Amino acid sequence: MKARGAFTLIELLVVMAVIALLVGMLLPALGAARESGRAVVCASNLRQLVAAVDLYADAEAGFYPPGAAGIAENNLQRWHGSRTNVNEPFTPEGGSLTPYIGDNNSSTIIRACPSFIDVLDNPDAFERGCGGYGYNNAYVGTQRKRTEGDRWILITDRSGAARHLFSHPARTVAFTDSAFAGENLIEYSFSEPRFHPDYPGVRLDPSQHFRHQGKLNAAWLDGHVSREAMAFTWSSGLYRLSAAAVDVGWFGKTDDDSIYQPDG
Repeated sequence: MKARGAFTLIELLVVMAVIALLVGMLLPALGAARESGRAVVCASNLRQLVAAVDLYADAEAGFYPPGAAGIAENNLQRWHGSRTNVNEPFTPEGGSLTPYIGDNNSSTIIRACPSFIDVLDNPDAFERGCGGYGYNNAYVGTQRKRTEGDRWILITDRSGAARHLFSHPARTVAFTDSAFAGENLIEYSFSEPRFHPDYPGVRLDPSQHFRHQGKLNAAWLDGHVSREAMAFTWSSGLYRLSAAAVDVGWFGKTDDDSIYQPDG
């Protein structure tokens, strides 16, 4: 009997179809595994940012770093860097946390979520330089006083809040994955609460970005990081892009600012 030395065309087509089917089945799993790895790196970055916040408080008599010192005066300072002109991006030099997260190269790496790289350095972003992470500036990055009607009036933005005011740090947000839905999706350096501290009942546009397979990383004041799903989203209508369309919203079971605020 004569041995067969080659595939027929039909056999070759069947093999190619099987290979294509296997590749189609594997690609989603590989993509999910890649994104899971990016989410792990992101969580590590956030832990380092919270550790830097604690180091700052240790060095500054127990006060947390300001998130945007003098924002109403010259708007040149952020927790992640500074700039000399309001039309420029922020650079790591001069940020309140920069001395606690290494040199400029290390600082840049820590402040860059790997799932957000494609959005960074967008020239339309007015918070360029934060790398996709937002600080709880409303309550941790400023000093406020609670008044009647659950209003939290600003005392100063030149210093963050006193650490001793947060008796439940494991239930207080420090940082989250963050972005803003403006004309397009851009980086944004604050994780905004659901309502404005100065104006109870006035809802803010959200900035928590659920970029990790529909979830985000949230870092709490005690240093632990959790993965959270979106609970609610809303857009004021002031911006072209809908927050819901780009996975920006809020997590949390209650529609209030309780996971951001100090105890009193």
